[in-house]
Amino acid sequence: MQIAMIGTGYVGLVTGACFSEFGAVVTCVDSDKVKIERLNNGEIPIFEPGLEALVQSNVKAGRLFFSCDLRTAVANSDAVFIAVGTPSRRGDGHADLTYVFSAAKEIAEALDGYTLVVTKSTVPVGTGRQVEATMRQLRPDAEFDVSSNPEFLREGAAINDFMRPDRVVIGVNSERAKEVMRELYRPLFLRETPIVFTDMETSELIKYAANTFLATKITFINEIADLCENIGADVHDVAKGIGLDGRIGSKFLHPGPGYGGSCFPKDTIALVKTAQEVNSPLRIVETVIEINSKRKKLMAEKILKACDNDIKNKTIAILGVTFKPNTDDIRDAPSLEIIPALQRLGANIKAYDPEGMNEGKQILCDVEWCNNAYQAMEGAHGLAILTEWNEFRGLDFTRIKRALLRPTIIDLRNIYDPIKMKELGFDYTSVGRRPFN
Repeated sequence: MQIAMIGTGYVGLVTGACFSEFGAVVTCVDSDKVKIERLNNGEIPIFEPGLEALVQSNVKAGRLFFSCDLRTAVANSDAVFIAVGTPSRRGDGHADLTYVFSAAKEIAEALDGYTLVVTKSTVPVGTGRQVEATMRQLRPDAEFDVSSNPEFLREGAAINDFMRPDRVVIGVNSERAKEVMRELYRPLFLRETPIVFTDMETSELIKYAANTFLATKITFINEIADLCENIGADVHDVAKGIGLDGRIGSKFLHPGPGYGGSCFPKDTIALVKTAQEVNSPLRIVETVIEINSKRKKLMAEKILKACDNDIKNKTIAILGVTFKPNTDDIRDAPSLEIIPALQRLGANIKAYDPEGMNEGKQILCDVEWCNNAYQAMEGAHGLAILTEWNEFRGLDFTRIKRALLRPTIIDLRNIYDPIKMKELGFDYTSVGRRPFN
């Protein structure tokens, strides 16, 4: 089967590479000539474990191509995926669908024979219908269907999520479209992966509902963590105790500085806006957004308090600026709120992240970027851990103590044991746990 993937961002590149691994011939299309040239030269513009090897093997096998020629790619394809960005629109929080409709118009002009057009981008409910109407207005003679196939890829584990998903959600309005999607996902049918076929509107809503629920779960455990600190309980024991209940589950019950990334912040806001438009407000989700926004600011205050409420002209070492480990993505990361807040309080910032510093340098100002974790700590008055990269779990505590001017650690990801930290002589602050239990 021939596939055109419009957009070579995170979703488009991962999805295209994985479909080619399934045996399809995939052409990933982008208007960014520099990006396409880099991809054709074997350079992967994002960090995602395993992606570089997957791309290289399928390019070598003649199943994966990169091009700026949308017209040719679409004309030769059985299915065309729209995988362009849908950022929050400035001013009102709605999803910006400019790139989606622009792609739809270009696809319509290029259609040659029956083609299934699939929205892979995260889009508000009703977008698929609007895409179809836009295309039919331009090409009433064209033979095509529109389908919805939302992605559920976790950054840092995207390839496994595609190859071994919990489920695949597909919104279709014709049997012909359904058969094309069945053929595309045939390798997963053979593995008995749950495939949820529904209508387009329901498919689009499933994506938003899933992300919103996970954001709510994170926010819930963060509020429980605050309660634990005030009453002397341990949030990890609480999370374990409720997570063992099959109706709740243990995933996403990890306290921290708040959710971030490319999905949860914009998707929660977009769903709230959609609900408000149809006079069906989502009060829980509105509260989740408010709490999460405030939480990032509260984390700066937590760091200040751990440093005796005085960080003016003092240096704070920051480990981790990405919103989660195993990615270079810093979009809406807690670090983007916490670091400027510390700077406004007079702190000097030294920072290190295994993969996110190139992105961080473009957004965060007046930060001294370091080559490793220990260099960031050298001469600092306190150490704050914002992202739980594995390499931070195995740091040399003796070396940390030597590097810091004061043995102060603020661990916003709870990667260390409070008892051990006390034994080692650290002034250790974590989230939702008794200081020493």
